[in-house]
Amino acid sequence: MQSVRRVVEQWGTVISLDVRRCDDDPPIDEGAIDACVAWFARVDDLFSTWRRDTEIMRIARGELAVDDSSPEVRTVLELCEQMRLESDGAFDISFGARAKVAPRPGLAPLDPSGLVKGWAVARAGDLLRDAGAANFFVNAGGDVLTRGRADATHAWRLGIQHPWVRDRVAAVLTVTDAAVATSGLYERGDHVLDPRTGLPATGLASVTVVGPDLAIADAYATATVVLGPGAGMHWLTTRVGYEGMAITDDRAVLLTPGFDRYRVS
Repeated sequence: MQSVRRVVEQWGTVISLDVRRCDDDPPIDEGAIDACVAWFARVDDLFSTWRRDTEIMRIARGELAVDDSSPEVRTVLELCEQMRLESDGAFDISFGARAKVAPRPGLAPLDPSGLVKGWAVARAGDLLRDAGAANFFVNAGGDVLTRGRADATHAWRLGIQHPWVRDRVAAVLTVTDAAVATSGLYERGDHVLDPRTGLPATGLASVTVVGPDLAIADAYATATVVLGPGAGMHWLTTRVGYEGMAITDDRAVLLTPGFDRYRVS
């Protein structure tokens, strides 16, 4: 099986792309991979909260009206509002405006990071698929999109990073044609703030959600962390088509009823 891999640093994390070709697949179009890398840079230009010049920061400062923003920004903001309503405010991109923590780089009045990374990776998957790729794996700091298979007979395997031990995994999953999003105590520590209190969310060290849409899985993982072990996992069980695994602050593992079909260890 032919494989083309690319690794780039973007959004303050590492993004890896792995595109594979089985015998009957068309040749791998490396131009499509280049287009994905360019797309990731555009997403940073639009949504980064670490830069003052992005559209999301200009909207937050009142310098740019939403109606005058790029189509991608309007799409993401509409989806974020849908997630806010669906989660009864547990997912709310305006959490930074009410934050009761010390100012820090990246903390902004308007921050769609809990959804936009998954959304952007999903759109990159569309670019690869439109170019004829049938088997690929994209991982952006724990937001993973899989299509097809790793080879002719095996699904994709991925490890879920352990919340406290960097060189260990908390679980190994096998997935195909699925999206996997993880939120919690990872690259930026207690960056998940509860929009209702302005304080860091507590109770869950990490939440992994598997489902068909990576943007939605990303938002669901964030909302579940905010809602906590009891309410969060109960709410997640009601999300049709999505399953989840959570690790509590005291290291208990909680699963939705259908999650075990993905977990191999």
